[in-house]
Amino acid sequence: MNDLQSVGVMQSGRFNNITSKNMRLLLFLSFILISCQPTEKTEQPARSSTTKSINMNTERPKLTREQANRLAGLPLKCMQQEFPNKLGQVLGTEGDLKTPKALHPAFYGCFDWHSSVHGHWMLVELLKRFPDLEAAAQIKKQLAENISAANIEKEVVYFKGKHNKSYERTYGWAWLLKLSESLQTWEDPMGQKLADNLEPLTKLIRNRYLEFLPKLYYPIRVGEHTNTGFGLGFAWDYANTVQDTELLSLINQRAKDWFLEDENCPLAWEPSGYDFLSPCLEEADIMRRVLAPEDFKNWLHKFLPELSDPDFTWEPGQILDRTDGKLVHLDGLNFSRAWVLYGLAKEGVGDKNNMLAIANAHMAFSLPNVVDGDYAGEHWLASFALWALISGED
Repeated sequence: MNDLQSVGVMQSGRFNNITSKNMRLLLFLSFILISCQPTEKTEQPARSSTTKSINMNTERPKLTREQANRLAGLPLKCMQQEFPNKLGQVLGTEGDLKTPKALHPAFYGCFDWHSSVHGHWMLVELLKRFPDLEAAAQIKKQLAENISAANIEKEVVYFKGKHNKSYERTYGWAWLLKLSESLQTWEDPMGQKLADNLEPLTKLIRNRYLEFLPKLYYPIRVGEHTNTGFGLGFAWDYANTVQDTELLSLINQRAKDWFLEDENCPLAWEPSGYDFLSPCLEEADIMRRVLAPEDFKNWLHKFLPELSDPDFTWEPGQILDRTDGKLVHLDGLNFSRAWVLYGLAKEGVGDKNNMLAIANAHMAFSLPNVVDGDYAGEHWLASFALWALISGED
């Protein structure tokens, strides 16, 4: 045997030895894996099931004068409270570093811009329903102070800044148009006065929608501020109320472009830990607006078949720490789920009674936590609660 043959034999022997060891290791691992498998096939839970039972016999809450007085206290307390504050701005220069009130003289309170806007909306809506609110005079005084022509002019200047084109897109935009809609439909003379003051900003936001929607190739399907379905919903309401056919037509078309072919939205994936909107339900909420009733009924059956199941249940979002500004989002989720389900029930689609029961259970879970809570939630949750209460009205 020459040297090369000797090396080959040695290498072959070493290879066989290694292979033998590897085979024993593989057999051992296979045995472990097999032994860890269940002896019987376990049934997977249905995607519509919940982990906890909820009371499906809860009565629908109603907005009373007493409750309106309590709810009004929250935005009234914070609409002119400047700090704490989350600006969310892009700094272009040192000159952009200003106080919240200097940057946003109309909507500087309630922690952030959009919460301030929907706090103002909430107070208008409460006055429309209960003109004799206990704090009516104070509410009108502060609305007039904040939504002045001079203040709105400065808000417009901010939005026209080089770095602010996407500011509050589209969540804050939607609430601004909802505020404008409420002012324009308020029969009190103050309503039209404030609507006129707000009009320059309303027009700017309306035009931002016209510029942005054609360029958004994919919808944003999240449970927070940038959700496309929510961003379209209030804008649709505004356009429909004021008969802005250009904006209404664009929203109708883009909603169909993005959502018309969707099926089987995964409700079992909801909620995420910081959600205050349901991605599936917000999509359904805009489609009920843009589709004809029969078309919507057929679409919803494919998109959320669970809603036709009388045994479907859905647990409210659970909150372990309501002093945490992100975790308390889930109270908002419970309200937003409720307002969509109320709206769907009115359309006569799905199992109406079951959807109402689920909505009522969600309201009952979070409504007691709105008033006199931590600032992390009280600066905005009352607005969500009010819209859910309004949506549930007959």
